[in-house]
Amino acid sequence: MLDLCLLGCGGSLPVPQRSLTSLLLSYNGRKILIDCGEGTQVSMKILGWGFKTIDVICFTHAHADHVVGLPGLLLTIANSEREEPLTIIGPPGFLKILNGLRVLCPQLPYDINFIEANLEGGINLSIDDLSISSIGLDHTISCVGYSFYIARARKFDPDRARANKIPIELWSRLQKGERVEMDGTIYYPDMVLGESRQGLKLSYFTDTRPFHGLTDFVKDSDLLIAEGMYADDEEIDKAIKNKHMLFSEAATIARDAQVKELWLTHFSPSLSNPEDYIKNASDIFSNTIIGSDRLTKKLTFPQNT
Repeated sequence: MLDLCLLGCGGSLPVPQRSLTSLLLSYNGRKILIDCGEGTQVSMKILGWGFKTIDVICFTHAHADHVVGLPGLLLTIANSEREEPLTIIGPPGFLKILNGLRVLCPQLPYDINFIEANLEGGINLSIDDLSISSIGLDHTISCVGYSFYIARARKFDPDRARANKIPIELWSRLQKGERVEMDGTIYYPDMVLGESRQGLKLSYFTDTRPFHGLTDFVKDSDLLIAEGMYADDEEIDKAIKNKHMLFSEAATIARDAQVKELWLTHFSPSLSNPEDYIKNASDIFSNTIIGSDRLTKKLTFPQNT
């Protein structure tokens, strides 16, 4: 249903085994990219999902390890013969950075539409049945986290349709969400559909200190991808100073938010083997995965609902 790939899981500086931060989502043949650090294109080439169908690029903030891959990526998308507009989302002040990066790629065969994600109200953007929302984070500059939600269609309920005396020839149209009038009577989709069903939720944040609103924002996510800049709890002073997060802090958010799975990413370049510290997170939230470049997953709706 929703395919995703952690293109890069490095923070600050690239290292041989890790590209810089980036996440790619693929849904119904279209793609959303979150951040575009150095090495993003290389990782995408290895992955092989293509470039032309990237419709939205979401940026968390304007630090170099999250943005320097953008000019080259825009040119590669242009070379793929894309002509449809591309949407870029970023926090307050990001448009100035975007315009600066565009100096390297001033002429593109497609338009770029920019949406600012305010730190207070955030954004709520819908692309068909996929919704994008954001939240302001606690970093050294304006920074936002994102949540992606795919709504799930309600089941057709023939017993309900019969109880409401819906003409059988209208069932299909009502099931598709249409409102139908026949012989002076208006029929609504609610008259033939069952109860609402929970959709799919993916949440993503990096470069932040923990805060209460963040737990609420990612609550009940099927997958939470969160930064683990520092693995050892003894690095708490550094995490506070630089406005980053420990493994244990990300795991605490995952536990308190009752997410189903946690991926840690955005590792410090000094952290050669983050898997050596997984217990710092898994002792708090057992279903923790240490991210790696091109780690992939398919999120699907539960079969029994």
